[in-house]
Amino acid sequence: MADGGSGAFDLLHPVIQHHVVNTLGWHGLRPLQEQAIEPVLRGHDCLLIAPTAGGKTEAAMLALLTRMEQGQWPGLSVLYVCPLKALLNNLEPRLASYAGWLGREALVRHGDTTAGQRKRQMLERPSMLLTTPESLESMLVSRLLDARHMFADVRAVVIDEVHAFAGDDRGWHLLAVLERLTAIAGRPVQRIGLSATVGNAEALLSWMQGGPAGRARPRTVVAPRPSGAAAPELRLDYVGNIGNAAKVVSGIHLGEKRLVFADSRRTVEALAVRLREREIDTYVSHSSLSVDERRRAEAAFAEARNCVIASTSTLELGLDVGDLDRVLQVGAPTTVASVLQRLGRTGRRAGSARNLTFLATDDSEFLRAAGLLLLMDDGFVEPVIAPPQPRHVAAQQFLGTALQKGRISLADEASWMAELALASPEELRAIASWLVSTGHLDTDEGLAFVGPAAERRYGQRNFMELLAVFTAPPEVTVLHGRHEIGSVDSMLLVTKVQGPRIITLAGRPWEITHIDWRHRRAYVEPSEQVGESKWMGESRPYSFELADAIRRVLVGETPPGAELTKRSLVRLDALRAQYAHRVAIGSTVVADDGGQVRWWTFAGARANVVLTAALGEVAPELLDEWTFGNLHVSLRSDATAGAVGSALRMARGVLGDDLISVRPAVTEQALRRLKFSEMLPPALAVATLSARTADYRAAARIARSAVT
Repeated sequence: MADGGSGAFDLLHPVIQHHVVNTLGWHGLRPLQEQAIEPVLRGHDCLLIAPTAGGKTEAAMLALLTRMEQGQWPGLSVLYVCPLKALLNNLEPRLASYAGWLGREALVRHGDTTAGQRKRQMLERPSMLLTTPESLESMLVSRLLDARHMFADVRAVVIDEVHAFAGDDRGWHLLAVLERLTAIAGRPVQRIGLSATVGNAEALLSWMQGGPAGRARPRTVVAPRPSGAAAPELRLDYVGNIGNAAKVVSGIHLGEKRLVFADSRRTVEALAVRLREREIDTYVSHSSLSVDERRRAEAAFAEARNCVIASTSTLELGLDVGDLDRVLQVGAPTTVASVLQRLGRTGRRAGSARNLTFLATDDSEFLRAAGLLLLMDDGFVEPVIAPPQPRHVAAQQFLGTALQKGRISLADEASWMAELALASPEELRAIASWLVSTGHLDTDEGLAFVGPAAERRYGQRNFMELLAVFTAPPEVTVLHGRHEIGSVDSMLLVTKVQGPRIITLAGRPWEITHIDWRHRRAYVEPSEQVGESKWMGESRPYSFELADAIRRVLVGETPPGAELTKRSLVRLDALRAQYAHRVAIGSTVVADDGGQVRWWTFAGARANVVLTAALGEVAPELLDEWTFGNLHVSLRSDATAGAVGSALRMARGVLGDDLISVRPAVTEQALRRLKFSEMLPPALAVATLSARTADYRAAARIARSAVT
């Protein structure tokens, strides 16, 4: 920790200095907090980078509260934006306390905020509002709230977990909403992003600043190097199935608090049931549990000692569940960034070390974990890159601004959207024309307003479905009496079963006693029988770097920074023998696996979709149903390495060395999953999805490699 009497600390408001020392009891500031003070006070846009629990919130807020008080900022002057309501709820008491030092107020605003609380916030604006992008836009378009009065005094916005926003369309949505807020404020709004470690900090900060005007503002990345941090304790075990994973979790680190991550809700539920069968004090957290159920579990876990909480990535993003002793991972995520986030949940107490144990239940999980550990040894962290060509977000913004203003100039709205790079000027004109022609917008005397098609499609529930760029799959709410437990995929309730229908939710089995399909509710009673759980989900494509790291593991590299158990070493030897004819150093491999011929690229699904499309352009006779995975492309049974190599040379000659002119096929099902796709001209909708499924850089690299 830095010396509390340092020059940077002395720049803070005297009241804040007093409370840091006397209320928080800090003897000094952490390096990130110290280094952030000066650029934040100077009004720079900043990206503050540190692991989970690295003090990022305080790094931003101590300096911002100082600016607020020194500048006597009136009204609502600071917005604090988070990706999760649960994270906002977790942060509110802390930020309210900090604001209270200066006689100011910090309040939360999201979908669970009551009507009474909303009315009070409008009449008596807090100095700081904690919210989500969706709630921000709902305030902009609300007929019950004067957006100009509410947001006219905004001076700064803090974007927590900015890497999580930037990685999907919610990031583009947030940037668009901030542009509209900046227009209301009539002044530049300082932007401060808080992030875990990323591989492209400068680029992420530039993206976060918005359009050209934003990127012209001074900016600073604050990312102190950790000093003297001990190497983390990393371990890889192969357990074979969920039952064995529960056995291992229940038998190690007894007397300690263990957070166990899994990358699907179904796995979390199955693990919790098996841990409870072993009489382990177990709690559950994932996105399909009710707010009350999650809060109860997380609070109980925070207060307990010898216990386990099983969670999806919901507990990856900084939620406070108290001091942790151990983090375990059943299976493996698909990014190093996720591993670092989860690893950062441990090692916070003096004398404790960061630690993470992988428990692989199958071969793909085992190879993925080994690949991630190898990349960590390389010092690799994925760059955070916003999804390309967010044209559907532009379409949504045309309607959002029409709801906000009543009548809009399509040309004026297209101007700022083009600067933000939501689409090109030509594409924006095409989108606007399409919205008018389909009735999503109507026009009168040169101005556009919400049309009948948008009213029919989105008008219910005050256009709330229009204000979220992500699609939530339809689920059925599960209730025990009046208590909401969570929700499940409706398909789980229609499949044929013998005897009573038993489901698992919140780590407990329940018998379905009644289903109210009209209101999408299922009523349950506790059961002693074994149940199951199910939710819709999509597989996550591997990056080229992860797929290539798996190849490196299979040809003989072993992660030097991790302990591999005896079981995992035995499994690794078996997998290397199993893949020996599919993997080579310096080339890709065409191999016959018992009559099924595959081209083993180890390139990741986004590269393989491009390679499949390229072969389809020049040599479709080589392909078997145009199927591919993360590690291979399926070929016809008579395909040979020579034929594939010849086809790749032809493809580079016809399509260009970078293969950039190749357009992967887009299915109707995929189009339906792109929210607002119906608001785009069909060709632009297809082009948007096609660009998002492709990794041309990796595909071109593989196309230039030898094929054996």
